[in-house]
Amino acid sequence: MKDLQERKERRNVLEKKLADAEVSEEEHNNLLKYLEKRETEYMRLQRHKMGADDFEPLTMIGKGAFGEVRICREKLSGNVYAMKKLKKSEMLRRGQVEHVKAERNLLAEVDSNCIVNLYCSFQDEEYLYLIMEYLPGGDMMTLLMRKDTLTEDEARFYVGETVLAIESIHKHNYIHRDIKPDNLLLDRNGHMKLSDFGLCKPLDCSILQEKDFSAANNLSGALQSDGRPAAPKRSQQEQLQHWQRNRRMLAYSTVGTPDYIAPEVLLKKGYGMECDWWSLGAIMYEMLVGYPPFYSDEPMSTCRKIVNWRNHLKFPEEAKLSSEAKDLISKLLCNVDQRLGTKGAYEIKVLIHGLMVSSGTNYIK
Repeated sequence: MKDLQERKERRNVLEKKLADAEVSEEEHNNLLKYLEKRETEYMRLQRHKMGADDFEPLTMIGKGAFGEVRICREKLSGNVYAMKKLKKSEMLRRGQVEHVKAERNLLAEVDSNCIVNLYCSFQDEEYLYLIMEYLPGGDMMTLLMRKDTLTEDEARFYVGETVLAIESIHKHNYIHRDIKPDNLLLDRNGHMKLSDFGLCKPLDCSILQEKDFSAANNLSGALQSDGRPAAPKRSQQEQLQHWQRNRRMLAYSTVGTPDYIAPEVLLKKGYGMECDWWSLGAIMYEMLVGYPPFYSDEPMSTCRKIVNWRNHLKFPEEAKLSSEAKDLISKLLCNVDQRLGTKGAYEIKVLIHGLMVSSGTNYIK
């Protein structure tokens, strides 16, 4: 009875949204049919006790320190899903059990078009399996590798959709902490959904001492962590080419990348939901410039730059960013107490909406 009531409520919510959006009768009926199909699929999976043998593994789309993600096909229905397969012994060894539990609970709890759907989960002696929605549009990382940079209108659209996704998890008191282009997935219509397919372990910054993060040691960025001279300053195009080469190698790496992590997370001095808005700023910068704002040849140098962001946040002249875009990024890549989004996602939505209206672009409510 509870499931049927929840199903009815979801339909009522969709019908209200469709009425407010003033869509055509044909679009209205098509969306309702799509919802019914998804609901039926979900209920069937819930009724039947699933196991790994019910699915045919296909192409691998993600690999990390303690698991992998594959496209799979359910043998009975032929439906295609993304199967996240996590090795339990590695999860325990790396202390990731609570993180994975939190992700599973979040995906099951949050009913949002901005979050990848979780259909069911099960386990055997060795692995935990999450059967999730498969999004055929790829991810933002792949899109950026293909296009190098986005126009400001494109960036604002994707940033706007990412804001909605982050807001939906924050409403459930969940902090993502690892938002990056790899985790921003695109559906067949080009809309964004937030996931956590990276499976990469966090970068271990514990070997760094407090003095390593001091501004005095990082003003010039002249030395790398092993004392070797840093690479000479590159032009935007040279930096873009270097980033693209390394990005392809990082795609299947288990090391993790700190490029989008907020300074307060790196310093491990306590952090809140604001850290996700920093990640959004770093991603928007990459969308427009072509590489992350604090990118270095090695991860530890990137960490130092992030913590000393005042000295290292620069906008290359060749990128020709508008003053509005620079302003938005600067209000996300800043101190926690001044960071846009600290008082709620509406702060960012209002600013993005204003920018889109001024450029003649429609903003998704």
